[in-house]
Amino acid sequence: MAQSQAGPGSYVRAMHRLHARLSALSSPATGFVSQPEPKTIGSFAKGRQLTAGNFQFAGFLIEGKATAIWDLPMPDKRFEEELHGCVWLDDLAAVADAEACKRAQDWVFDWIKRFGAGSGPGWTPDLTGRRLIRWINHAILLLNGQDKAAARAYFRSLGRQTIFLSRRWKTASAGLPRFEALTGLIYAGLALTGMERHVGRAANALARECAREIDVEGGIPTRNPEELLEVFTLLTWASTALSEAGRTPQRTHLAAIERIAPTLRALRHADGGLARFHGGGRGTEGRLDQALANAGGRARTAHGLAMGYARLAAGRTSIIVDCASPPLGNASSNAHASTLAMELTSGRRPLVVNCGSGASFGSEWRRAGRATPSHSTLGIEGYSSSRLGPDELMLSGRTRGLITDAPSQVWAQSDNDSDGLRLMAGHNGYAPTHGLTHIRQLSLSIDGRTVTGEDTLGAMTSADRRRFETIMERTRHAGIGFDLRFHLHPDVDAVLDLGGTAVSMALKSGEMWIFRHNGVADLKLDQSVYLESTRLKPRASRQIVLSSRVLDYARQVGWTLAKAQDTPASIRDIDHDDGPVTQ
Repeated sequence: MAQSQAGPGSYVRAMHRLHARLSALSSPATGFVSQPEPKTIGSFAKGRQLTAGNFQFAGFLIEGKATAIWDLPMPDKRFEEELHGCVWLDDLAAVADAEACKRAQDWVFDWIKRFGAGSGPGWTPDLTGRRLIRWINHAILLLNGQDKAAARAYFRSLGRQTIFLSRRWKTASAGLPRFEALTGLIYAGLALTGMERHVGRAANALARECAREIDVEGGIPTRNPEELLEVFTLLTWASTALSEAGRTPQRTHLAAIERIAPTLRALRHADGGLARFHGGGRGTEGRLDQALANAGGRARTAHGLAMGYARLAAGRTSIIVDCASPPLGNASSNAHASTLAMELTSGRRPLVVNCGSGASFGSEWRRAGRATPSHSTLGIEGYSSSRLGPDELMLSGRTRGLITDAPSQVWAQSDNDSDGLRLMAGHNGYAPTHGLTHIRQLSLSIDGRTVTGEDTLGAMTSADRRRFETIMERTRHAGIGFDLRFHLHPDVDAVLDLGGTAVSMALKSGEMWIFRHNGVADLKLDQSVYLESTRLKPRASRQIVLSSRVLDYARQVGWTLAKAQDTPASIRDIDHDDGPVTQ
């Protein structure tokens, strides 16, 4: 597969290089028509790391205080892409002292000298769009104290990149890469002299992408919450830039923003972070709140399923459950076998989590993070609820494994009354292999202090029973083993309690939660990992595991998660988490 795609990939890259060089022949921009107010948020802590010569990108840390950023060894293609996207300008701008300003100017003007004529790996539509937004946002920082020759080189490079983008945005992959390319083109077209002619076509194209990629419920094909946030952020930036320039964003564009906002609110935990599903993380600190504020409008939260996720929230507790089949086709390249997996957050503290994406730690971690055992749900021993195909080499040089077999039926229904909120959901992902369907029932008390759950594996139809009986005969009626997992956040201090029949969990906020079960399964507290792209290696954590076997047509396991009685209803949680940690 990889070999058959090498030809087209080489052609696309060659055309990128050709148009990057041809753009140098075009009339350059000479200045700003109008400069958008900076919308991007950087990290002060990351900016300090950069000024100290610590370069942490794509899960790698390279130290080089006296090394130019473009002379760093490139340990991975993703590391190199993050450099050429120039998002690090946001972090340097967050510091904005003399050293940060010097680094930003040196690295940007060095990029112009080395790559501005059309060479290097940064000439792709998505990276160019990302880079243009940052260069324009931080123009004051970059041009401060520069002479006329440097300013001319800066605007000439912006103009060339805009011309390149106008010719090559269509080659960007559908979804987030194309939204980045088009938003960058709109940004540059509005800001730079002589580039206004590109705005109309780019705005029309962006509206078409909104209609094609954003579904009626405000979701995207990948079902990745963090990716949805990035798309939403780009759409709000483009809308604001158009409005500030006296242009009216197209109705399709604005309607997409209106559809996405309630969905993102439904995917946000009590601590403000996003649910971590299908390759997504918690989101950059403050990005969601800023994007929602920029979008304006009434603050609505989606009811029912939001992009296939169900949300239960009461008191200080939020629960988000994946209640849909994973994406299929090209959208599944980062999808996880996470159907019916849950996450639970209490106040500012995540309690039950999924392991997350291991993409930053290599192909083995990436594949392990996508499997069902890395999620807080039920899994049959040795099987995932969806099957991953073999890893293949993509045109970018990365590997991917598409979802090749997913549950054909996933359903969910919720209701609530004066006692609390309830969810019943199920999927048949294990029916083809074992004749079994997983049903999960959850109840959250109205005060948010108690979660009651019941997970069932059952053979629901006559065909399922025949399949189950065949498996039982093969195993000499030893039964089908399964595990019910609850992965805990690394900050949770968990110990076995009550003679090994319960687990006590202490949060940094001072809250104490107790896990109990109905005794039909074996309980253990096992090792786990928490995977974060901002870390250099996986973080050690723990997981609660209930193990049992299906010996008849159905097996039910009941459990509860409840705050200890002496845990107060209101806790002053003022202990702030540290900034980025490089370990």
